[in-house]
Amino acid sequence: MTPEREEKIKKVLNHRQSGLVVVMENVHDPHNISAVMRTCDAIGVQDLFVLTTVISRHKRFGKKSSASAAGWLTIHQYDNTKECMEAVKKHCDKIYATHLGVESYSLYELDLTQRVALVFGNEHAGVTEECLGYCDGNFIIPQVGMVQSLNISVACAITLYEALRQRQIAGYYNGTTQLPATEWNSLAKKWGMYDNEIS
Repeated sequence: MTPEREEKIKKVLNHRQSGLVVVMENVHDPHNISAVMRTCDAIGVQDLFVLTTVISRHKRFGKKSSASAAGWLTIHQYDNTKECMEAVKKHCDKIYATHLGVESYSLYELDLTQRVALVFGNEHAGVTEECLGYCDGNFIIPQVGMVQSLNISVACAITLYEALRQRQIAGYYNGTTQLPATEWNSLAKKWGMYDNEIS
């Protein structure tokens, strides 16, 4: 491994965001999931949960859409909502779903500097009632057009870049790792670094 490659990996790991998690529930099009993977990698989300309860588990994702981002993420696949959401809760304190409900917050009202999971549902049916039962609230992305919907990968990108904006202001991207040392070291080894552990 070249020194330049090693520095790149260290920089990426030091920008990974502990406590910022994405959940994709019953998203049918694997290319949508792959596009989300690319955005997750771009802003430092490490953990992506893919939950499939009303569709079959994805055997693979659109490699072209993800630009190989899947290889840099930790992807958790579940077929059971309870098991998935219990695992998600180990990573975060709050869970918010994109859902137009009676008490939906604007995306820009959410505090995305906290340990938070963001749930995005099926392209047509949205987030299931079962999954919503595990969420602490709903949010919407403000829109002023005739069609009140966005492609799921676009909605996820807008949301994650708002998280990036808030977390940059809070100093979460200042180069000091947010990951626990054990996770940092495990990922470093997985990505090809063997003699550069942090403590």
